[in-house]
Amino acid sequence: MSMPFYVAPEQLMKDKADYARKGIARGRSLVAVEYADGILLAAENPSAVLHKLSEIYDRIAFAGVGKYSEFDALRRQGVQFADVRGYQYSREDVDARSLANAYAQMMNQIFTHELKPLEVEILVAEVGLAEGEDQLFHILYDGTVVDEEGFSVLGGEADPIAERLKTAYAAGLSLADAVKVATAALAGTERTLSAPELEVAVLSRSNGRRAFRRITGDDLAALMA
Repeated sequence: MSMPFYVAPEQLMKDKADYARKGIARGRSLVAVEYADGILLAAENPSAVLHKLSEIYDRIAFAGVGKYSEFDALRRQGVQFADVRGYQYSREDVDARSLANAYAQMMNQIFTHELKPLEVEILVAEVGLAEGEDQLFHILYDGTVVDEEGFSVLGGEADPIAERLKTAYAAGLSLADAVKVATAALAGTERTLSAPELEVAVLSRSNGRRAFRRITGDDLAALMA
């Protein structure tokens, strides 16, 4: 009778984490930046069909990096969670914190108990009714939740992009300045990004109940000019 193959739990968790990080690193990064009227989301994404940035509920947006099929499945589950909660209670009871906690539990369960972890990082963003009330929840592949302020960076090149944002970011930016800061941080010093290479959206306090709005085409080019 052959002996079962044994792997120490610590080694198994490390191997899973390494596998997830390598998968995430292959994807292009995205940033979220708070500005005077809300939250700007910008991702390097030349596809006009496969979106990294999406609306979840009235004032809540979702962003993901890594394996598209996996974070899109998480997006759909988030929409369902928000719709059911809003129907059972009220629209005001749907908030980013409860959604982030639900995602964290789900992703931790998969990381801990499944053979293959999710190769994704996600962001749940909620625009507040007033400046200073915005929320950014960065959720890692293992379910770790990071509550971030000012800006958030996801993806394989997060550290250098975050360093560039620390230098350029300031509270109370205009939308145009926020677009320029986010684009410059994503591009770095050795290249430039054009409007067709970017996916950009905002959660804006001035948009009414449905705060999410995509910025495309000539509107995006004008903000980047």
